[in-house]
Amino acid sequence: MTWSGSSSSLLAKLISQLCTEDLLQPDGDRLSFGAATYTFVATRGGFGSYQVVPGSVRRTAAGILGNDESEEATDPVQFLVDAAEALGLSGSTVAGYVAELSSTLAADVRMASTAVPNASLVGLSHTALEGHLTGHPLLVANKGRLGFSAADSLRYTPEARTPLRLVWLAVRRGLAEFRGTPELCEHAVVGRELSPDALEAFGGRLVDPDSYVWLPCHPWQLDHVVATQWARELATGEIVVLGEGPDDYLPTQSIRTMANLSQPERYQVKLPLKILNTSVYRGIPAHCSLAAPMVTQWLRGLWSRDEVFNRLGTVLLGEVASVTVHHPQLSTGVPYQWTETLGCIWRDPLTIAPGETAWPLAAVLHRDVSGEPLIATLIGSSDPTAWLAELISTLIRPLLHLMHHYGITVNPHGENLSIICGPDGVPARLVIKDLIDDVNISTEPIPARGPEPDSHDRVLPRKPWHILRQYLVDALFLGVLNPLADMNLIASDQLWGILRGEIEEYARAHPQYQDRLEATALLGETFARYPLNGYRLTLGYTDLDTRPPIPVTGRMPNPMHGLEGIKPARGW
Repeated sequence: MTWSGSSSSLLAKLISQLCTEDLLQPDGDRLSFGAATYTFVATRGGFGSYQVVPGSVRRTAAGILGNDESEEATDPVQFLVDAAEALGLSGSTVAGYVAELSSTLAADVRMASTAVPNASLVGLSHTALEGHLTGHPLLVANKGRLGFSAADSLRYTPEARTPLRLVWLAVRRGLAEFRGTPELCEHAVVGRELSPDALEAFGGRLVDPDSYVWLPCHPWQLDHVVATQWARELATGEIVVLGEGPDDYLPTQSIRTMANLSQPERYQVKLPLKILNTSVYRGIPAHCSLAAPMVTQWLRGLWSRDEVFNRLGTVLLGEVASVTVHHPQLSTGVPYQWTETLGCIWRDPLTIAPGETAWPLAAVLHRDVSGEPLIATLIGSSDPTAWLAELISTLIRPLLHLMHHYGITVNPHGENLSIICGPDGVPARLVIKDLIDDVNISTEPIPARGPEPDSHDRVLPRKPWHILRQYLVDALFLGVLNPLADMNLIASDQLWGILRGEIEEYARAHPQYQDRLEATALLGETFARYPLNGYRLTLGYTDLDTRPPIPVTGRMPNPMHGLEGIKPARGW
Protein backbone atom coordinates (compact mmCIF):
# COMPACT_ATOMS: atom_id res chain seq x y z
CA MET A 1 0.00 0.00 0.00
CA THR A 2 1.29 3.48 -0.87
CA TRP A 3 1.53 6.41 1.51
CA SER A 4 -1.70 7.77 0.01
CA GLY A 5 -3.48 4.45 0.50
CA SER A 6 -2.34 4.11 4.12
CA SER A 7 -3.23 7.74 4.79
CA SER A 8 -6.69 7.28 3.29
CA SER A 9 -7.27 4.21 5.50
CA LEU A 10 -6.12 6.06 8.62
CA LEU A 11 -8.41 8.99 7.81
CA ALA A 12 -11.37 6.62 7.40
CA LYS A 13 -10.54 5.03 10.75
CA LEU A 14 -10.23 8.44 12.44
CA ILE A 15 -13.65 9.58 11.22
CA SER A 16 -15.17 6.19 12.06
CA GLN A 17 -13.93 6.16 15.64
CA LEU A 18 -14.68 9.81 16.44
CA CYS A 19 -18.25 9.29 15.24
CA THR A 20 -18.56 5.93 17.00
CA GLU A 21 -17.46 7.52 20.28
CA ASP A 22 -19.98 10.33 19.73
CA LEU A 23 -17.24 12.94 19.79
CA LEU A 24 -18.51 14.07 16.40
CA GLN A 25 -22.14 13.84 15.30
CA PRO A 26 -22.46 13.56 11.51
CA ASP A 27 -25.51 14.77 9.66
CA GLY A 28 -26.06 11.60 7.67
CA ASP A 29 -22.87 11.24 5.65
CA ARG A 30 -21.64 14.78 6.30
CA LEU A 31 -19.49 16.59 8.86
CA SER A 32 -19.35 20.37 8.66
CA PHE A 33 -16.67 22.38 10.46
CA GLY A 34 -17.17 25.89 9.07
CA ALA A 35 -14.02 26.16 6.96
CA ALA A 36 -14.47 22.69 5.49
CA THR A 37 -17.14 20.06 4.99
CA TYR A 38 -16.42 16.35 4.74
CA THR A 39 -18.66 13.79 3.07
CA PHE A 40 -18.12 10.03 3.13
CA VAL A 41 -19.71 6.65 2.65
CA ALA A 42 -20.20 4.65 5.84
CA THR A 43 -21.99 1.59 7.12
CA ARG A 44 -23.18 1.00 10.67
CA GLY A 45 -22.23 -1.96 12.84
CA GLY A 46 -22.75 -3.25 16.33
CA PHE A 47 -22.65 -0.84 19.30
CA GLY A 48 -23.73 1.95 16.93
CA SER A 49 -20.29 1.91 15.32
CA TYR A 50 -19.41 3.62 12.05
CA GLN A 51 -17.25 2.06 9.34
CA VAL A 52 -16.20 4.73 6.86
CA VAL A 53 -15.14 3.30 3.50
CA PRO A 54 -11.51 4.22 2.74
CA GLY A 55 -11.27 6.32 -0.39
CA SER A 56 -14.84 7.60 -0.05
CA VAL A 57 -14.01 10.78 1.91
CA ARG A 58 -14.20 14.14 0.17
CA ARG A 59 -13.34 17.59 1.53
CA THR A 60 -15.11 20.73 0.32
CA ALA A 61 -13.78 24.19 1.16
CA ALA A 62 -13.99 27.70 -0.26
CA GLY A 63 -11.48 28.27 -3.06
CA ILE A 64 -9.43 31.42 -3.53
CA LEU A 65 -12.01 32.76 -5.99
CA GLY A 66 -14.86 32.24 -3.56
CA ASN A 67 -16.18 29.12 -5.21
CA ASP A 68 -16.41 25.79 -3.41
CA GLU A 69 -13.72 23.28 -4.30
CA SER A 70 -14.21 19.58 -3.62
CA GLU A 71 -11.47 16.96 -3.69
CA GLU A 72 -10.76 13.49 -2.42
CA ALA A 73 -9.54 13.67 1.17
CA THR A 74 -6.74 11.37 2.33
CA ASP A 75 -5.04 13.38 5.09
CA PRO A 76 -5.99 12.58 8.72
CA VAL A 77 -3.88 15.48 9.99
CA GLN A 78 -5.82 18.01 7.90
CA PHE A 79 -9.06 16.50 9.14
CA LEU A 80 -7.97 16.82 12.77
CA VAL A 81 -7.01 20.46 12.26
CA ASP A 82 -10.36 21.16 10.58
CA ALA A 83 -12.26 19.37 13.38
CA ALA A 84 -10.23 20.78 16.29
CA GLU A 85 -12.73 23.49 17.26
CA ALA A 86 -15.70 21.09 17.07
CA LEU A 87 -13.75 18.64 19.25
CA GLY A 88 -12.78 21.38 21.71
CA LEU A 89 -9.05 20.73 21.35
CA SER A 90 -6.32 23.06 22.53
CA GLY A 91 -3.35 23.85 20.31
CA SER A 92 -1.04 21.65 22.39
CA THR A 93 -3.44 18.71 22.12
CA VAL A 94 -3.69 19.15 18.36
CA ALA A 95 0.10 19.21 18.08
CA GLY A 96 0.56 16.14 20.29
CA TYR A 97 -2.07 14.12 18.48
CA VAL A 98 -0.71 15.16 15.08
CA ALA A 99 2.64 13.74 16.18
CA GLU A 100 0.97 10.45 17.16
CA LEU A 101 -1.04 10.28 13.94
CA SER A 102 2.06 10.97 11.83
CA SER A 103 4.07 8.32 13.65
CA THR A 104 1.24 5.81 13.23
CA LEU A 105 0.93 6.57 9.53
CA ALA A 106 4.67 6.16 8.97
CA ALA A 107 4.53 2.78 10.74
CA ASP A 108 1.49 1.70 8.72
CA VAL A 109 3.32 2.48 5.49
CA ARG A 110 6.38 0.50 6.63
CA MET A 111 4.17 -2.43 7.57
CA ALA A 112 2.37 -2.32 4.23
CA SER A 113 5.68 -2.34 2.35
CA THR A 114 6.78 -5.54 4.10
CA ALA A 115 3.41 -7.30 4.37
CA VAL A 116 3.27 -10.93 3.33
CA PRO A 117 0.40 -13.20 2.20
CA ASN A 118 -1.69 -15.03 4.76
CA ALA A 119 -0.37 -18.36 3.53
CA SER A 120 3.06 -17.30 4.81
CA LEU A 121 1.72 -16.03 8.13
CA VAL A 122 -0.05 -19.20 9.24
CA GLY A 123 3.26 -21.05 9.39
CA LEU A 124 4.91 -18.53 11.69
CA SER A 125 5.46 -19.06 15.38
CA HIS A 126 3.31 -17.17 17.88
CA THR A 127 6.25 -14.83 18.57
CA ALA A 128 7.10 -14.14 14.93
CA LEU A 129 3.46 -13.49 14.02
CA GLU A 130 3.28 -10.62 16.53
CA GLY A 131 5.48 -8.48 14.28
CA HIS A 132 3.00 -8.67 11.39
CA LEU A 133 -0.14 -7.58 13.25
CA THR A 134 -1.30 -4.06 12.53
CA GLY A 135 -2.31 -2.72 15.93
CA HIS A 136 -5.32 -1.86 18.06
CA PRO A 137 -8.54 -1.91 15.98
CA LEU A 138 -10.19 0.98 17.87
CA LEU A 139 -7.31 3.29 18.81
CA VAL A 140 -6.53 5.39 15.77
CA ALA A 141 -3.04 6.56 16.76
CA ASN A 142 -2.08 3.05 17.83
CA LYS A 143 1.61 3.45 16.96
CA GLY A 144 2.19 6.96 18.34
CA ARG A 145 5.31 6.00 20.34
CA LEU A 146 6.22 9.55 21.30
CA GLY A 147 9.83 9.45 22.40
CA PHE A 148 11.06 7.11 19.67
CA SER A 149 13.02 8.65 16.81
CA ALA A 150 12.58 7.45 13.24
CA ALA A 151 15.69 5.30 13.67
CA ASP A 152 14.30 3.87 16.93
CA SER A 153 11.09 2.89 15.14
CA LEU A 154 13.12 1.03 12.54
CA ARG A 155 14.98 -0.83 15.29
CA TYR A 156 12.76 -1.47 18.31
CA THR A 157 9.16 -1.87 17.13
CA PRO A 158 7.34 -5.16 16.53
CA GLU A 159 6.94 -4.50 12.81
CA ALA A 160 10.71 -4.02 12.48
CA ARG A 161 10.95 -7.80 13.18
CA THR A 162 14.55 -7.23 14.19
CA PRO A 163 16.05 -9.22 17.08
CA LEU A 164 17.67 -7.21 19.85
CA ARG A 165 19.70 -8.03 22.92
CA LEU A 166 18.98 -6.76 26.40
CA VAL A 167 21.58 -5.08 28.59
CA TRP A 168 21.99 -6.39 32.13
CA LEU A 169 22.40 -4.08 35.08
CA ALA A 170 23.38 -4.64 38.69
CA VAL A 171 21.59 -2.34 41.15
CA ARG A 172 22.64 -2.00 44.76
CA ARG A 173 20.47 -4.03 47.11
CA GLY A 174 18.19 -1.67 48.99
CA LEU A 175 17.76 0.54 45.95
CA ALA A 176 16.43 -2.52 44.12
CA GLU A 177 14.16 -5.27 45.42
CA PHE A 178 13.61 -8.76 43.97
CA ARG A 179 10.36 -10.63 44.43
CA GLY A 180 9.32 -14.05 43.15
CA THR A 181 6.75 -16.78 43.57
CA PRO A 182 7.59 -19.15 46.45
CA GLU A 183 9.49 -21.64 44.31
CA LEU A 184 11.71 -18.97 42.74
CA CYS A 185 14.69 -17.37 44.41
CA GLU A 186 16.68 -14.57 42.87
CA HIS A 187 19.61 -16.80 41.87
CA ALA A 188 17.27 -19.31 40.24
CA VAL A 189 15.72 -16.66 37.98
CA VAL A 190 19.01 -15.08 36.95
CA GLY A 191 20.55 -18.53 36.48
CA ARG A 192 17.72 -19.52 34.18
CA GLU A 193 17.97 -16.33 32.14
CA LEU A 194 21.76 -16.19 31.70
CA SER A 195 24.23 -18.79 30.48
CA PRO A 196 27.03 -19.93 32.82
CA ASP A 197 29.54 -17.96 30.76
CA ALA A 198 27.46 -14.78 31.05
CA LEU A 199 27.01 -15.30 34.79
CA GLU A 200 30.76 -15.64 35.26
CA ALA A 201 31.59 -12.65 33.05
CA PHE A 202 29.03 -10.37 34.69
CA GLY A 203 30.01 -11.47 38.20
CA GLY A 204 33.61 -10.62 37.44
CA ARG A 205 32.64 -6.97 36.99
CA LEU A 206 31.48 -6.71 40.61
CA VAL A 207 33.52 -6.79 43.81
CA ASP A 208 30.60 -8.33 45.71
CA PRO A 209 28.00 -9.68 43.25
CA ASP A 210 25.51 -10.63 45.99
CA SER A 211 25.25 -7.05 47.19
CA TYR A 212 23.46 -6.23 43.94
CA VAL A 213 20.18 -7.22 42.32
CA TRP A 214 20.59 -8.11 38.65
CA LEU A 215 18.03 -7.28 36.00
CA PRO A 216 17.76 -6.77 32.22
CA CYS A 217 17.18 -3.35 30.68
CA HIS A 218 15.98 -2.34 27.23
CA PRO A 219 18.91 -0.80 25.29
CA TRP A 220 16.78 2.21 24.33
CA GLN A 221 15.84 2.84 27.95
CA LEU A 222 19.46 2.56 29.04
CA ASP A 223 20.58 5.15 26.51
CA HIS A 224 17.69 7.59 26.79
CA VAL A 225 16.68 7.34 30.45
CA VAL A 226 18.96 5.33 32.72
CA ALA A 227 22.22 6.90 31.53
CA THR A 228 20.79 10.38 32.17
CA GLN A 229 18.18 10.16 34.93
CA TRP A 230 20.29 7.68 36.91
CA ALA A 231 23.68 9.24 36.10
CA ARG A 232 24.60 9.74 39.75
CA GLU A 233 23.95 6.11 40.63
CA LEU A 234 25.99 4.98 37.64
CA ALA A 235 28.85 7.26 38.67
CA THR A 236 28.87 6.04 42.29
CA GLY A 237 28.60 2.36 41.41
CA GLU A 238 25.13 1.93 42.88
CA ILE A 239 24.16 0.87 39.36
CA VAL A 240 26.66 -1.06 37.26
CA VAL A 241 26.23 -1.87 33.57
CA LEU A 242 27.19 -5.55 33.33
CA GLY A 243 26.92 -5.88 29.57
CA GLU A 244 24.77 -7.26 26.79
CA GLY A 245 22.99 -10.54 27.43
CA PRO A 246 23.59 -13.52 25.13
CA ASP A 247 20.03 -14.06 23.87
CA ASP A 248 18.10 -12.46 21.02
CA TYR A 249 14.61 -11.12 21.79
CA LEU A 250 11.70 -9.90 19.69
CA PRO A 251 9.30 -7.24 20.95
CA THR A 252 5.66 -8.28 21.16
CA GLN A 253 2.75 -6.03 20.18
CA SER A 254 3.10 -4.13 23.45
CA ILE A 255 6.69 -3.13 22.46
CA ARG A 256 7.96 -3.26 26.05
CA THR A 257 7.44 -7.02 26.51
CA MET A 258 10.20 -9.15 24.98
CA ALA A 259 9.96 -12.79 23.92
CA ASN A 260 13.17 -14.82 23.91
CA LEU A 261 14.02 -15.92 20.38
CA SER A 262 17.22 -17.79 21.18
CA GLN A 263 15.83 -19.76 24.13
CA PRO A 264 12.01 -19.78 23.85
CA GLU A 265 11.70 -21.78 27.08
CA ARG A 266 13.13 -18.83 29.02
CA TYR A 267 10.87 -16.15 30.45
CA GLN A 268 9.28 -13.30 28.59
CA VAL A 269 10.35 -10.03 30.17
CA LYS A 270 8.38 -6.80 30.54
CA LEU A 271 10.61 -3.71 30.65
CA PRO A 272 9.80 -0.03 31.13
CA LEU A 273 10.02 2.29 28.14
CA LYS A 274 9.56 6.01 28.64
CA ILE A 275 7.49 6.45 25.50
CA LEU A 276 3.88 7.60 25.24
CA ASN A 277 1.95 4.95 23.34
CA THR A 278 -1.78 4.17 23.17
CA SER A 279 -2.82 6.56 25.91
CA VAL A 280 -0.09 6.23 28.59
CA TYR A 281 3.65 6.15 29.17
CA ARG A 282 4.88 2.58 29.11
CA GLY A 283 6.73 2.41 32.41
CA ILE A 284 6.22 -0.18 35.14
CA PRO A 285 4.61 1.18 38.34
CA ALA A 286 6.34 0.00 41.50
CA HIS A 287 3.12 -1.37 42.96
CA CYS A 288 2.74 -3.57 39.89
CA SER A 289 6.24 -5.04 39.92
CA LEU A 290 6.12 -5.57 43.67
CA ALA A 291 2.77 -7.34 43.59
CA ALA A 292 3.09 -9.34 40.35
CA PRO A 293 4.50 -12.60 41.81
CA MET A 294 2.08 -12.49 44.75
CA VAL A 295 -0.94 -12.02 42.46
CA THR A 296 0.31 -14.77 40.15
CA GLN A 297 0.65 -17.21 43.05
CA TRP A 298 -2.87 -16.37 44.24
CA LEU A 299 -4.38 -16.86 40.77
CA ARG A 300 -2.43 -20.09 40.27
CA GLY A 301 -3.99 -21.40 43.46
CA LEU A 302 -7.48 -20.62 42.17
CA TRP A 303 -6.65 -22.13 38.77
CA SER A 304 -5.20 -25.38 40.12
CA ARG A 305 -8.27 -26.09 42.26
CA ASP A 306 -10.85 -25.05 39.68
CA GLU A 307 -12.61 -27.84 37.79
CA VAL A 308 -13.83 -25.53 35.01
CA PHE A 309 -10.43 -24.04 34.18
CA ASN A 310 -8.90 -27.50 34.23
CA ARG A 311 -11.60 -28.95 31.98
CA LEU A 312 -11.37 -26.04 29.54
CA GLY A 313 -7.57 -26.15 29.56
CA THR A 314 -7.34 -22.40 30.15
CA VAL A 315 -3.72 -21.30 30.42
CA LEU A 316 -2.51 -18.59 32.79
CA LEU A 317 0.86 -17.06 31.91
CA GLY A 318 2.07 -16.06 35.35
CA GLU A 319 4.22 -13.05 36.15
CA VAL A 320 6.52 -15.05 38.35
CA ALA A 321 9.33 -12.70 39.37
CA SER A 322 10.20 -9.02 39.34
CA VAL A 323 12.73 -6.38 40.23
CA THR A 324 11.58 -2.99 41.49
CA VAL A 325 14.01 -0.08 41.54
CA HIS A 326 12.96 2.83 43.77
CA HIS A 327 14.15 6.28 42.76
CA PRO A 328 15.85 7.75 45.85
CA GLN A 329 14.28 11.22 45.45
CA LEU A 330 11.29 11.09 43.09
CA SER A 331 8.06 9.70 44.49
CA THR A 332 4.64 11.14 45.38
CA GLY A 333 3.30 13.99 43.28
CA VAL A 334 5.86 13.56 40.49
CA PRO A 335 4.58 12.81 36.94
CA TYR A 336 4.42 9.05 36.77
CA GLN A 337 6.66 8.70 33.70
CA TRP A 338 9.60 9.82 35.86
CA THR A 339 9.04 7.27 38.60
CA GLU A 340 8.51 4.13 36.49
CA THR A 341 11.78 4.04 34.61
CA LEU A 342 13.71 1.04 35.94
CA GLY A 343 12.63 -2.48 36.84
CA CYS A 344 11.32 -5.63 35.17
CA ILE A 345 8.71 -8.38 35.37
CA TRP A 346 9.46 -11.93 34.23
CA ARG A 347 6.53 -13.85 32.71
CA ASP A 348 6.02 -17.52 31.89
CA PRO A 349 6.64 -18.34 28.22
CA LEU A 350 3.85 -19.77 26.10
CA THR A 351 4.39 -23.48 25.48
CA ILE A 352 2.17 -25.78 23.44
CA ALA A 353 1.93 -29.52 22.89
CA PRO A 354 3.06 -31.26 19.67
CA GLY A 355 0.49 -30.75 16.93
CA GLU A 356 -0.98 -27.63 18.52
CA THR A 357 -0.65 -24.12 17.12
CA ALA A 358 -1.05 -20.77 18.86
CA TRP A 359 -1.67 -17.22 17.77
CA PRO A 360 -2.50 -13.89 19.45
CA LEU A 361 -6.21 -13.12 19.43
CA ALA A 362 -5.44 -9.93 17.48
CA ALA A 363 -4.64 -12.19 14.51
CA VAL A 364 -8.37 -12.68 13.84
CA LEU A 365 -8.57 -9.04 12.70
CA HIS A 366 -5.46 -9.02 10.49
CA ARG A 367 -5.67 -8.48 6.74
CA ASP A 368 -2.74 -9.31 4.48
CA VAL A 369 -1.19 -7.31 1.65
CA SER A 370 -4.12 -8.18 -0.64
CA GLY A 371 -6.70 -7.19 1.97
CA GLU A 372 -7.75 -10.76 2.66
CA PRO A 373 -8.52 -11.57 6.32
CA LEU A 374 -6.08 -13.93 8.01
CA ILE A 375 -8.95 -15.57 9.86
CA ALA A 376 -10.27 -16.97 6.56
CA THR A 377 -6.96 -18.80 6.13
CA LEU A 378 -7.08 -19.97 9.76
CA ILE A 379 -10.58 -21.35 9.20
CA GLY A 380 -9.40 -23.11 6.04
CA SER A 381 -11.80 -25.81 4.91
CA SER A 382 -13.75 -25.82 8.18
CA ASP A 383 -17.31 -24.57 8.32
CA PRO A 384 -17.02 -20.85 9.25
CA THR A 385 -20.06 -20.92 11.54
CA ALA A 386 -18.85 -23.95 13.48
CA TRP A 387 -15.26 -22.62 13.66
CA LEU A 388 -16.36 -19.20 14.93
CA ALA A 389 -18.67 -20.85 17.46
CA GLU A 390 -15.66 -22.75 18.81
CA LEU A 391 -13.64 -19.53 18.92
CA ILE A 392 -16.35 -17.70 20.85
CA SER A 393 -16.82 -20.63 23.23
CA THR A 394 -13.07 -20.84 23.83
CA LEU A 395 -12.98 -17.13 24.62
CA ILE A 396 -16.09 -16.52 26.64
CA ARG A 397 -16.48 -19.58 28.86
CA PRO A 398 -13.40 -19.10 31.06
CA LEU A 399 -13.95 -15.33 31.19
CA LEU A 400 -17.60 -15.70 32.25
CA HIS A 401 -16.55 -18.18 34.92
CA LEU A 402 -13.70 -15.99 36.16
CA MET A 403 -16.01 -12.99 36.49
CA HIS A 404 -19.12 -14.57 37.96
CA HIS A 405 -17.66 -17.37 40.08
CA TYR A 406 -14.73 -15.38 41.48
CA GLY A 407 -15.61 -11.73 40.87
CA ILE A 408 -12.37 -11.30 38.94
CA THR A 409 -11.83 -9.78 35.53
CA VAL A 410 -8.83 -9.34 33.28
CA ASN A 411 -8.53 -7.00 30.29
CA PRO A 412 -9.28 -9.43 27.44
CA HIS A 413 -8.20 -7.47 24.37
CA GLY A 414 -6.43 -8.93 21.36
CA GLU A 415 -2.96 -8.46 22.81
CA ASN A 416 -3.65 -10.03 26.22
CA LEU A 417 -5.29 -13.22 24.95
CA SER A 418 -3.99 -15.99 22.72
CA ILE A 419 -5.71 -18.98 21.19
CA ILE A 420 -4.32 -22.51 21.13
CA CYS A 421 -5.71 -24.66 18.34
CA GLY A 422 -5.70 -28.43 18.21
CA PRO A 423 -4.19 -30.47 15.37
CA ASP A 424 -7.39 -29.86 13.37
CA GLY A 425 -6.79 -26.09 13.49
CA VAL A 426 -9.94 -25.44 15.53
CA PRO A 427 -9.72 -23.15 18.61
CA ALA A 428 -9.43 -25.28 21.73
CA ARG A 429 -7.86 -23.40 24.65
CA LEU A 430 -7.52 -19.81 25.87
CA VAL A 431 -4.28 -18.21 27.09
CA ILE A 432 -4.50 -15.21 29.46
CA LYS A 433 -1.58 -12.90 30.22
CA ASP A 434 -0.72 -9.38 31.47
CA LEU A 435 -2.18 -9.95 34.91
CA ILE A 436 -1.00 -7.34 37.37
CA ASP A 437 -1.77 -4.36 35.13
CA ASP A 438 -5.30 -5.50 34.40
CA VAL A 439 -6.73 -7.75 37.14
CA ASN A 440 -9.70 -6.21 38.93
CA ILE A 441 -11.93 -7.72 41.59
CA SER A 442 -15.48 -7.09 42.74
CA THR A 443 -16.18 -4.81 45.65
CA GLU A 444 -18.54 -7.53 46.85
CA PRO A 445 -16.54 -10.16 48.78
CA ILE A 446 -16.63 -13.56 47.06
CA PRO A 447 -15.97 -16.62 49.25
CA ALA A 448 -14.69 -18.67 46.31
CA ARG A 449 -11.70 -16.42 45.76
CA GLY A 450 -10.62 -16.58 49.40
CA PRO A 451 -8.43 -13.91 50.98
CA GLU A 452 -7.09 -11.45 48.44
CA PRO A 453 -3.29 -11.34 48.21
CA ASP A 454 -3.14 -7.61 48.84
CA SER A 455 -5.15 -7.20 52.02
CA HIS A 456 -2.37 -5.14 53.63
CA ASP A 457 -1.29 -2.90 50.73
CA ARG A 458 -4.02 -3.02 48.12
CA VAL A 459 -2.95 -3.13 44.47
CA LEU A 460 -5.97 -4.90 42.98
CA PRO A 461 -8.69 -2.36 42.13
CA ARG A 462 -12.10 -3.11 43.69
CA LYS A 463 -14.98 -2.30 41.36
CA PRO A 464 -18.76 -2.88 41.22
CA TRP A 465 -20.18 -5.50 38.88
CA HIS A 466 -21.28 -3.08 36.17
CA ILE A 467 -17.73 -1.73 35.94
CA LEU A 468 -16.16 -5.19 35.96
CA ARG A 469 -18.29 -6.20 33.00
CA GLN A 470 -17.01 -3.24 30.95
CA TYR A 471 -13.61 -4.93 30.59
CA LEU A 472 -15.35 -7.78 28.82
CA VAL A 473 -17.61 -5.46 26.83
CA ASP A 474 -14.99 -2.93 25.71
CA ALA A 475 -11.94 -5.13 25.23
CA LEU A 476 -13.52 -8.29 23.79
CA PHE A 477 -17.02 -7.52 22.50
CA LEU A 478 -16.37 -4.04 21.11
CA GLY A 479 -12.64 -4.35 20.48
CA VAL A 480 -12.45 -7.81 18.88
CA LEU A 481 -15.83 -9.37 18.13
CA ASN A 482 -17.40 -6.25 16.63
CA PRO A 483 -14.67 -5.76 13.98
CA LEU A 484 -14.79 -9.51 13.40
CA ALA A 485 -18.54 -9.28 12.78
CA ASP A 486 -17.86 -6.53 10.22
CA MET A 487 -15.73 -8.97 8.19
CA ASN A 488 -18.95 -10.76 7.18
CA LEU A 489 -17.54 -14.27 7.48
CA ILE A 490 -21.01 -15.06 8.76
CA ALA A 491 -24.01 -12.77 9.26
CA SER A 492 -23.36 -10.36 12.13
CA ASP A 493 -26.62 -11.29 13.85
CA GLN A 494 -25.49 -14.90 13.74
CA LEU A 495 -22.18 -14.06 15.43
CA TRP A 496 -23.91 -12.08 18.17
CA GLY A 497 -26.49 -14.84 18.48
CA ILE A 498 -23.72 -17.36 19.11
CA LEU A 499 -22.30 -15.13 21.86
CA ARG A 500 -25.74 -14.60 23.38
CA GLY A 501 -26.32 -18.34 23.35
CA GLU A 502 -23.10 -18.92 25.31
CA ILE A 503 -24.10 -16.35 27.95
CA GLU A 504 -27.58 -17.84 28.24
CA GLU A 505 -26.15 -21.35 28.54
CA TYR A 506 -23.86 -20.19 31.35
CA ALA A 507 -26.85 -18.66 33.15
CA ARG A 508 -28.86 -21.89 32.76
CA ALA A 509 -25.99 -23.99 34.11
CA HIS A 510 -25.24 -21.64 37.04
CA PRO A 511 -28.54 -20.45 38.57
CA GLN A 512 -26.69 -19.75 41.82
CA TYR A 513 -25.14 -16.71 40.14
CA GLN A 514 -28.42 -15.14 39.05
CA ASP A 515 -27.83 -12.00 41.13
CA ARG A 516 -24.33 -11.53 39.70
CA LEU A 517 -25.53 -12.12 36.13
CA GLU A 518 -28.28 -9.55 36.65
CA ALA A 519 -25.67 -7.11 37.97
CA THR A 520 -23.32 -7.59 35.00
CA ALA A 521 -26.32 -7.42 32.61
CA LEU A 522 -24.37 -8.63 29.57
CA LEU A 523 -27.62 -9.01 27.62
CA GLY A 524 -29.02 -5.61 28.61
CA GLU A 525 -30.19 -2.98 26.15
CA THR A 526 -27.17 -0.67 26.42
CA PHE A 527 -23.68 -0.37 27.85
CA ALA A 528 -21.73 2.64 29.06
CA ARG A 529 -19.44 4.16 26.43
CA TYR A 530 -15.79 4.67 27.36
CA PRO A 531 -14.12 6.52 24.45
CA LEU A 532 -10.54 5.29 24.04
CA ASN A 533 -9.66 7.94 21.47
CA GLY A 534 -11.56 10.62 23.32
CA TYR A 535 -9.50 9.82 26.41
CA ARG A 536 -6.36 11.23 24.79
CA LEU A 537 -8.13 14.13 23.07
CA THR A 538 -9.86 15.14 26.32
CA LEU A 539 -6.85 14.59 28.54
CA GLY A 540 -4.34 16.29 26.28
CA TYR A 541 -0.61 15.95 26.89
CA THR A 542 -0.27 17.40 30.37
CA ASP A 543 2.06 15.60 32.79
CA LEU A 544 0.11 13.76 35.49
CA ASP A 545 1.21 11.92 38.62
CA THR A 546 -1.23 9.03 38.08
CA ARG A 547 -2.91 7.30 35.15
CA PRO A 548 -6.42 8.83 35.13
CA PRO A 549 -9.53 6.73 34.41
CA ILE A 550 -11.34 6.91 31.09
CA PRO A 551 -14.49 9.05 31.45
CA VAL A 552 -17.95 7.79 30.49
CA THR A 553 -19.66 9.53 27.55
CA GLY A 554 -23.20 8.28 27.23
CA ARG A 555 -24.50 4.85 26.25
CA MET A 556 -24.10 2.51 23.29
CA PRO A 557 -26.58 -0.15 22.10
CA ASN A 558 -25.90 -3.82 22.83
CA PRO A 559 -25.91 -5.82 19.55
CA MET A 560 -27.04 -8.96 21.44
CA HIS A 561 -30.13 -7.29 22.88
CA GLY A 562 -33.33 -8.50 21.23
CA LEU A 563 -31.66 -11.34 19.33
CA GLU A 564 -32.48 -15.00 19.80
CA GLY A 565 -29.55 -16.84 21.30
CA ILE A 566 -28.08 -19.77 19.37
CA LYS A 567 -27.75 -22.72 21.71
CA PRO A 568 -24.14 -23.96 21.81
CA ALA A 569 -23.33 -27.46 20.57
CA ARG A 570 -22.23 -28.53 24.03
CA GLY A 571 -23.38 -27.49 27.48
CA TRP A 572 -21.42 -26.75 30.60
